[in-house]
Amino acid sequence: MGITEFIVDFVVNFIDSTGYISVLILMALESMIAPVPSEAVMPFAGFLIARGRFTFAGVIIFSTLGSIIGSLISYFVGAWGGKPVVEKFGKYLLLNKEHLAKTEKYFKKHGEITILVCRFIPVVRHLISLPAGIGKMNLFRFSLYTIIGASIWNAFLTYVGYSLQKNWQEVIKYSHKIDIAIVVIFGLFITYYIYKLYSNHRKRKKII
Repeated sequence: MGITEFIVDFVVNFIDSTGYISVLILMALESMIAPVPSEAVMPFAGFLIARGRFTFAGVIIFSTLGSIIGSLISYFVGAWGGKPVVEKFGKYLLLNKEHLAKTEKYFKKHGEITILVCRFIPVVRHLISLPAGIGKMNLFRFSLYTIIGASIWNAFLTYVGYSLQKNWQEVIKYSHKIDIAIVVIFGLFITYYIYKLYSNHRKRKKII
């Protein structure tokens, strides 16, 4: 069994054994500042739909519920804690005040509709709820935009996973190439993580 098959089997079996609750929790983390990409969760839920273990409606309901829970947590962190919280704890999640500053600038430039649009933009969607909270955006509109954007994005990724499972034998033919890509990406991620920790450590030493 190659790396691709092993990862797919492991994640699918984990989600299958824990049920919809794991989809909810993982997507709640994805909507906060935790480095849990939806691209690594929802397609596997789609696999389980193709296998008859989940229903499309169930996956979308629980994933979107997780998204709004995580987004609301970030919203209130921004409203009550704001920048100091990110500056204190963000370094452990590869985030810092520069990430937040860029997201705040994007939010101010494009307005509240950013909450909807940013559900489709990697990295930014993890942070966008913070400036919404800092700016005391109307909670109803924030929740509405988040639900609409999250449900569309989650449904898209779920369908991708569903389609992949239906054509899994074709995917396996190219799995060795995917394995190489996974190793390279993982190596780059580890390198980047170590670099960021070292860089942040040096910056703190200079300040002291």
